[in-house]
Amino acid sequence: MMPVSLPMQTVESTQVGEPWLNMTIFGLFVAVTLVIVLRASRNTKTAADYYAAGRSFSGPQNGTAIAGDYLSAASFLGIVGAIAINGYDGFLYSIGFLVAWLVALLLVAELLRNTGKFTMADVLSFRLRQRPVRIAAAITTLAVCFFYLLAQMAGAGGLVSLLLGIDDRIGQSLVITVVGGLMILYVLIGGMKGTTWVQIIKAVMLISGAFVMTIWVLAIHNFNLSTLLGAAMETAGNPEIINPGLQYGVSSTSQLDFVSLALALVLGTAALPHVLMRFYTVPTAKEARRSVVWAIWLIGGFYLFTLVLGYGAGALIGADRITAAPGGVNSAAPLLAFELGGPILLGVISAVAFATILAVVAGLTITAAASFAHDIYANVIRKGNIDPDGEVKVARRTVVVIGILSILGGIGAQGQNIAFLVALAFAVAASANLPTILYSLFWKRFNTQGAIWSMYGGLGSAILLIIFSPVVSGRETSMIQGADFVLFPLNNPGIVSIPLAFFLGWLGSVLAKTKEDPQKQAEMEVRSLTGVGAEKATDH
Repeated sequence: MMPVSLPMQTVESTQVGEPWLNMTIFGLFVAVTLVIVLRASRNTKTAADYYAAGRSFSGPQNGTAIAGDYLSAASFLGIVGAIAINGYDGFLYSIGFLVAWLVALLLVAELLRNTGKFTMADVLSFRLRQRPVRIAAAITTLAVCFFYLLAQMAGAGGLVSLLLGIDDRIGQSLVITVVGGLMILYVLIGGMKGTTWVQIIKAVMLISGAFVMTIWVLAIHNFNLSTLLGAAMETAGNPEIINPGLQYGVSSTSQLDFVSLALALVLGTAALPHVLMRFYTVPTAKEARRSVVWAIWLIGGFYLFTLVLGYGAGALIGADRITAAPGGVNSAAPLLAFELGGPILLGVISAVAFATILAVVAGLTITAAASFAHDIYANVIRKGNIDPDGEVKVARRTVVVIGILSILGGIGAQGQNIAFLVALAFAVAASANLPTILYSLFWKRFNTQGAIWSMYGGLGSAILLIIFSPVVSGRETSMIQGADFVLFPLNNPGIVSIPLAFFLGWLGSVLAKTKEDPQKQAEMEVRSLTGVGAEKATDH
């Protein structure tokens, strides 16, 4: 799971470039997006506005926002570094991320949009018993969001050393607090509409920056990919960098680890709560489908850029200089930017990476807040007896609480190997959420007991296997240094926890003594496939 999470550790503490320039560029981004969020907040009146942006975004707009949610600074910096060091095997991550969208498009996007209202739990509890299923779905959503948030907030602290040249813990803690405060402000004022516009702007900036660097690298090598690959092989002194097996062909365990990681990436994406919530911001199921198609094109283009940037960093900088930098593999993209365009391009690229963290954190926060306010407070505690205004007030208070917790968690996780946090987010999503989503949509016999077994079993097994994996103890790169309680040899639990969650969902349903309401099941089938009765856009 390394490329997803590498940038969550310290990202380059050498002061390449000008800190004041980096901060000026980032400050401009914050100023522009805050103005947009304030303008968007004028139309945020109802619960549908706050959670789902009034279902007012078009497919292309929502697709760009999805790309913004998905292309975190982690995947940008981490994958470029992985390709620079491991060549072909590093690019396999990009392929895994992209293929995952086909699962989302074919199995989830349209059906989810037709069935749900604001959150994933709306779909899962549609034809099952509301209380236990909503509680379980909210717990898994909060677990995924919290681990993701922790990783992104700690990443903000790591990226500061590149932006400002601040290396001490107190300085980085201060910047994590500022990022957290900005995130709370975005979500509190703008809701989903403001957050979506921030994502769209950030996605355009990130993809444009990667595109400019890609053209620049290709121009240096006469727009000939073979020349670029040859230069990368020459700099690395290793022709194997363009062949498979450099990272995952060493042993049968590493090959099995790759299969496990691939399962988590491909299946986890279609069940990430903050990505699923984006399908509710469009007016129709057709627009949900269009938004995923747009996201595939944008994300696919971006990951093709990472191929050129990764080999470009390998050719122009070299693995030795990249790994010798304090940020290690994470330094590849910033070092390449500095090599190509000096302090100005470095300032733009590092500020874009920082803005990326800010935007992703805002998306995660509103998802977690919606899950608590809509699923637990409104539907479980108040049993639906609450007006939408009251629900939104609870959501806004939840945003502040989640923001403070993520700031504290990010400060505590500084300097730690928090690769396992992002790995866990994907593994939990794939294990706890996806089996229940697919069973709910496609299997008539699926029932409440199956959903509960699958969600808690998937969540529990993923967390346990991660705790007893080499990511947490037993290696030099492990989170807890000097300890060794490894029982599970793989870095990612997906190969065990995902099939186990599917099995538990089947077993729980087969053994259940109570039957679910067949009318509700039929209604869900018709609604998911045709859109009859689906939530409509709200007009102002």
